[in-house]
Amino acid sequence: QAQLVESGGGSVQAGGSMRLSCAASGNVDSRDIMGWFRQAPGKKREGVAAIGRDGDTYRESLKGRFLISRDNAKNTLYLQMNILNAEDTAMYYCAAGSKYYSLQESDYPYWGQGTQVTVSS
Repeated sequence: QAQLVESGGGSVQAGGSMRLSCAASGNVDSRDIMGWFRQAPGKKREGVAAIGRDGDTYRESLKGRFLISRDNAKNTLYLQMNILNAEDTAMYYCAAGSKYYSLQESDYPYWGQGTQVTVSS
């Protein structure tokens, strides 16, 4: 089993930045691919970015604004989000355990509880 705990969400004005963190413990280590997902009200959950030892991948529409990174010593995943807009308002989830650089939620067995991000215009 793995435990994933997100933090760093909150409210921000449009144009601002925010950094999310995900502390991992249990059956997750630097060899695992981890990812960020988000779910806006009334919409399906969608992949944001994923990272592993050999690289990362992003949702095409978020490239250049969002940056995924991890600190393996702390077993912590990060998501830096810049130039935020109202469409970025969502619950953001950390996920781990995929065998692929995937943005498909079905590829991830472990999930956090989520952290809410609200962008006001």
